[in-house]
Amino acid sequence: MQKVWLYIENGLFFEANSFGSKGTKTGEIVFNTSMSGYQEIISDPSYAGQFIVFTMPEIGNVGCNKNDLESDCIYASGVIVRNYQKRYSNFRAEESLDNFLIKHNAMGICNIDTRILTKTIRDNGSLMMIASTEISDKKELKQMLEHSPRIEEINYIKEVSTKKTYIHDKGAWNHKTMSYNEKIKKEKKIIAIDFGIKKNILNELSEVGLEVEVVPHDFSAENIIQRYKNNEIKGVFLSNGPGDPLVLKNEVAEIKKLIEAKVPMFAICLGHQLLSIAQGYPTYKLKFGQHGGNHPVINLESKIVEITAQNHNYNVPNEICEIAKITHVNLFDQTIEGLKYKNYPIFSVQHHPEASPGPHDSKYIFKQFANML
Repeated sequence: MQKVWLYIENGLFFEANSFGSKGTKTGEIVFNTSMSGYQEIISDPSYAGQFIVFTMPEIGNVGCNKNDLESDCIYASGVIVRNYQKRYSNFRAEESLDNFLIKHNAMGICNIDTRILTKTIRDNGSLMMIASTEISDKKELKQMLEHSPRIEEINYIKEVSTKKTYIHDKGAWNHKTMSYNEKIKKEKKIIAIDFGIKKNILNELSEVGLEVEVVPHDFSAENIIQRYKNNEIKGVFLSNGPGDPLVLKNEVAEIKKLIEAKVPMFAICLGHQLLSIAQGYPTYKLKFGQHGGNHPVINLESKIVEITAQNHNYNVPNEICEIAKITHVNLFDQTIEGLKYKNYPIFSVQHHPEASPGPHDSKYIFKQFANML
């Protein structure tokens, strides 16, 4: 393995080993507490521009395969793990994590104290970092990082969103046949706006009987409203995605038009945040975000606690309760996890009901959307 040097903006400097792609990369460092599903996490477009620290110490042991991808690319800057297992063992594996990262130009960093990194993020909040297999000088890395754009200054949506419209018709994973359900009766058609959508969100929307037409981030609200009025579609889904939602001014303006036209909508993660901004309630950045597959969320309507998958650095403000009913609350930090708007046929959640990876406690939310339509 080649040496790699890390500099974090709070002054910490590390020497470690590298796998995957070589070179020099910058990004925001976040930690993820999931115990499994590293391939789904790494291929989630919402991690664009970030280095993912895995608190699970052994990573790479089950290899990688094409069926567990959440997107066709890796948009994350890289991954940081305690121990990388080059020798993988799983009957579904097709290649090593090392090869997977090289193929998608993402850096792997190992043989480093990930507990120190996790505690640093926990105590200091979100931090930018730079990693290089080429430059070992701390001062040079510090200077490069200081002249690099911060994650909140970059619009990643243009990169991660689809470039053309397409129909998604594959259903959810069938564990008995080890394949995806493909013969599902479609009862209603919706438009899914892609801000960095995960494939398993599309699978779950399809699974509940929705024909899903996926469109790019630079959609036309007028076109969607006209199609809704003509009964060509029944509603709209707003997807997850990376970066600071306050950067997406054009997308917010179009979403505001959909709200005013009372088009039925359901949103997850970034989409949930954009709905709030479009109605005059700007988001704020959490200290270190929520990333993992073991976060307890209480459903205030059923009083049931759901263990959820999470991946977000931003949150909607409590003042949103002036126009929306809070339906879900995070039991770790009491932040808002779900909303049902009072005067519109719109609801949204901050967590990921499709999991991938993570528990399936919240999958019922997709059925709620289909029933609402």
